[in-house]
Amino acid sequence: MHQKPIQNGWIEVICGSMFCGKTEELLKRLRRAEIANLRVKAFKAKVDNRYSKDKIVSHDKNTINSIPLAYSSELFDLANQYDVVGIDEAQFFDDDLVNICKNLAKNKTRVIIAGLDKDYKGLPFGPMPLIMCEADYLDKLSAICMKCGKDASYTQRIATQTEQILIGEADAYEARCRNCFNLQKNK
Repeated sequence: MHQKPIQNGWIEVICGSMFCGKTEELLKRLRRAEIANLRVKAFKAKVDNRYSKDKIVSHDKNTINSIPLAYSSELFDLANQYDVVGIDEAQFFDDDLVNICKNLAKNKTRVIIAGLDKDYKGLPFGPMPLIMCEADYLDKLSAICMKCGKDASYTQRIATQTEQILIGEADAYEARCRNCFNLQKNK
């Protein structure tokens, strides 16, 4: 894969459950692009303020400066002059994110998107299914099941709240394999 889009940009998606390393992988790709002297900018969903309001922060506390966005409509004008654009927590954006990313890719931008593919009920989350369909490259990562140690592709909510969006980490969620995922607990 080329580091810099030559004639066209493209869309890369990194997805999976909580604690699978999505943000860490996004940070790695953005850092490699910086080392290659490409113009790089990172963006995140404004609602994700767990660790910082203006940095993307992995669970391992690795960081990169970012611009928090409340709406995907803000993205194109801020991102279209960069070679590589990273977007974290894409599941929190609206479906317009798909067209904006497609337009960035047409504008010769490499777009790297990280997000949860499924919510705590195991259902497709936000614009992620549509973005996954548009991806030129798709990586679905797995975590380690907190119950049995096998590969995990589900996010089990252990907090009692029932709204779809609940910002949290190990205090509210666990990674689970298909067999250990308990949908009844998440209703």
